[in-house]
Amino acid sequence: MYARVATFESDSIDDAIELVRTEVESGDTPAGLEGAKMLMLVDRETGKGLGVTLFESEEAMQRGDEALNSMSPGATERRTAVEFYEVPVQTVI
Repeated sequence: MYARVATFESDSIDDAIELVRTEVESGDTPAGLEGAKMLMLVDRETGKGLGVTLFESEEAMQRGDEALNSMSPGATERRTAVEFYEVPVQTVI
């Protein structure tokens, strides 16, 4: 498994959450993100957050990165970094 971790800052965390929630709940999965899993982590005090997207393969992560890069962030969001990781251990405790 592989993870794409995007760091962002927002002037309005609630607006950022609503934007992502609306996109996810629409059921219209953008091409390149089929089968991906997503987590959004936020710090309401600082306006900072992380978007963690999990992919089954490195190739799927590369396709997903292209899809996510083509999306425009909300008016109050700024992506500050994107990093890629291998996920060698995944479990439910």
